[in-house]
Amino acid sequence: MKKIILLCTLLLAIISCKDTPKETAQAAPDSLDATYYLIRHADKMRGPDAGSDPELNNAGKQRAKFWAEELSDVDFDAVYSTDYKRTLATAQPTAEAQALSVKLYDPTHLYDAEFQQETAGKTVLVVGHSNTTPAFVNAILGENKYDEIDDALYGFLYVVTVKNGSAQVELKDFNDWSAE
Repeated sequence: MKKIILLCTLLLAIISCKDTPKETAQAAPDSLDATYYLIRHADKMRGPDAGSDPELNNAGKQRAKFWAEELSDVDFDAVYSTDYKRTLATAQPTAEAQALSVKLYDPTHLYDAEFQQETAGKTVLVVGHSNTTPAFVNAILGENKYDEIDDALYGFLYVVTVKNGSAQVELKDFNDWSAE
């Protein structure tokens, strides 16, 4: 009788262990699911005195505040920026409003495995440049869908949602915004 009870217990344990991973796999989201908000830095100083790493001009400072207000309903887990004055100054108001520090990313390594792991399951703001922002979106999509942003435009917002290995993009145009 003890052998039968032991055999039944063992059989039940095997059956319950066998079913558990299937249920867990179906219930758990893809480990790389995330939502990315990508913007180009705000309006920068121009001209011969601006240098190679220009600051934001007055309109740019206002636009950086605009982004913080526009994105205030988004609960960000992280804010990323390239290591340039204009991108950091654009990211800072949003980061401060959400009590986050700005993390740096290397624009030559867009959406690499390390970045994907760091941002898995998170909602993230990424501030880049006229060439790196659409390139970052393309890297997430795995296709070259978006061209560089015209140098005079600063108001595009790309919202990229990655779910179950598939990415969807919503492109919003705030280029009509005015600092007035």
